[in-house]
Amino acid sequence: NGPEIPTKLVDGQRVLKLNNEYNDHDFKLLQLNAKAKHVIFCALSPSEFNRVYSLDSAKEMWDRLMVTYEGTNQVKDTKINRLVHDYELFTMLENENISSMYARFNDIINALKGLGIVYTNHELVRDS
Repeated sequence: NGPEIPTKLVDGQRVLKLNNEYNDHDFKLLQLNAKAKHVIFCALSPSEFNRVYSLDSAKEMWDRLMVTYEGTNQVKDTKINRLVHDYELFTMLENENISSMYARFNDIINALKGLGIVYTNHELVRDS
């Protein structure tokens, strides 16, 4: 849902509260947002940090990272389609050893899993 920015009602309109007008609830929400931002910052590489450090809320940071790494729904669907295609047409490449083939297969399966597509063991082992 995002952060709740402390506001007050003035003449029927919502306006931002001044810092000296914050109550305990406002401070609690701001503290939770600061903690969430800190947790996100600790998990980021320097380049990822640069993408989100200027955003005001942990929610905004999370949303930016989601779009960056998962993409929009359209991008996600395109990735899924490409990976399913790679999975369905998967074969051992010429001059490829078993270890490399298995690693390549696992890369496809793990990428699909990360996008919410999970195959059962029965589906993974198919007849030639």
